Amino acid sequence: MPRPTHPYIRIQTAFVYLAVILDRFSRKAIGYALSRRIDTALSLQALQMAIETRRPPAGVIHHSDQGVQYAAHDYVVALRASGFEISMARKGNPYDNAVAESFMKTLKAEEVYLGEYRTLEDVQSRLPYFIEQVYNCKRLHSALGYRPPEEFETLWTAAQNNQPTCRGTLTQTVQT
Repeated sequence: MPRPTHPYIRIQTAFVYLAVILDRFSRKAIGYALSRRIDTALSLQALQMAIETRRPPAGVIHHSDQGVQYAAHDYVVALRASGFEISMARKGNPYDNAVAESFMKTLKAEEVYLGEYRTLEDVQSRLPYFIEQVYNCKRLHSALGYRPPEEFETLWTAAQNNQPTCRGTLTQTVQT
């Protein structure tokens, strides 16, 4: 289910880094964190947000690339403590993490390259809006029947519970 990824975001004098955990089923960004450093702490912060948001059952598959932050002792301990099965992409094969790579392309093309970020604070104030309100709630995905992730999840949950839904009356719980 979760698929982490890290984009590099250029600011005026340096880079900042974004760790994102995606739900593979719905394409929804369920956890993320920003930092001036790309390290295990950044990945752990995004993972913690995803766990708090989803409360996944034991046995959920956590797939990532082979970045050192995902193989780090503390990250692996956190995954095992939450009952995740650990899966990593084959070395040098970007297709194994295609959903995360697609998210990154979308994020950069539709927000990062258009934003004129000067500081980490600029990124911190604008990127959550894009992730939570635009990507999760408005951006259509062909793999989801041309629905945004939030709507797809709501419709899927209603179908599982045999409940009627009204399109356009979705709510979102955001945890930041």
